[in-house]
Amino acid sequence: MGVRFEELAWRETPIGLISLRRRRDPSLGVEVYEVKLDDEFLMSSLFPVAEIELARLGLAPLAGQGLDVVVGGLGLGYTARTALEDDRVASLLVVEAIEDVIDWHRRELLPFAAGLAADPRTRFVRADFFAAVADGTGFDPQDPARRFHAVLLDVDHSPRNVLHPGHAAFYTPDGLRRLAAHLHPDGVFALWSDDPPDPDFEATLAAVFRTARTHVVPFANPLTGGESANTVYVAQR
Repeated sequence: MGVRFEELAWRETPIGLISLRRRRDPSLGVEVYEVKLDDEFLMSSLFPVAEIELARLGLAPLAGQGLDVVVGGLGLGYTARTALEDDRVASLLVVEAIEDVIDWHRRELLPFAAGLAADPRTRFVRADFFAAVADGTGFDPQDPARRFHAVLLDVDHSPRNVLHPGHAAFYTPDGLRRLAAHLHPDGVFALWSDDPPDPDFEATLAAVFRTARTHVVPFANPLTGGESANTVYVAQR
């Protein structure tokens, strides 16, 4: 019998102790990779559907080739890896605040994300996504004025349930207007949320962007034997 549980990496950060662990689930017969912040689960390889759909739904409204894309929050890499599967994507800038998370991918600790770090279109930027928006420095340190065709964000649990109080201002009209300034005309902002659709946040998106749609993404939950759902918001300038 193989190892049932292994902590692959961990680090104390300004928002808590972040760790990557791998465990064997005997009931499902699969290896599960999980990210925890202190005692709270942030993500699991058992539930990648909405992270994958964040990339697909976020890129779907865009026309043309040569797309420049930002992914805010690297995590297990599902959103970034799915974005690279779209052959219209010319560059992928991954903005991640925790260097150790980037290192997980450089060391290829996550087999389902293989090739992400090695893809020539990928560049990792170790930075606070929310600070980059708030202070206007932009996402690309080599070109602070650079604009993008899509920004795909998966950091907080939801606009109401943030990992750090400093993130809350981003989800206001002023915060989203600052984000929109980093998009090309017709550019897309897409956001993953663990909560059901939030009418107040939908109204905020509609006040800032030309169009805004909310997608409920259902997925099978092998732990409950039933169905769960996440939310993906897609807004276009």
